[in-house]
Amino acid sequence: MAAANARSQAGFSYKQDDLLLRLRRIEGQVRGVQRMVEEGRYCIDIVTQLQAITAAADKVAEQVLEQHIRGCVTDAIQEQRGDEAIDELMSVIGKAMRH
Repeated sequence: MAAANARSQAGFSYKQDDLLLRLRRIEGQVRGVQRMVEEGRYCIDIVTQLQAITAAADKVAEQVLEQHIRGCVTDAIQEQRGDEAIDELMSVIGKAMRH
């Protein structure tokens, strides 16, 4: 399992700065929504901001998943562990589609 974690870390390390920047923006959006709720802002404005947060989080998940496919899944296929990696990937995609 340690080898898989090391591969996972290497898989998206070159995009890590972009991912962290996006996550920090989402964090700021969440704080903004908290303030909106505290201030009693208009419900539709709050829902609109929540939808923006969800879309931003989905984009981060998409980027991480892409790096997983390009790195971990590709490695697993080359190492003859493709079925296991594809099963894991399909499980994650299934959960995302139910979201």
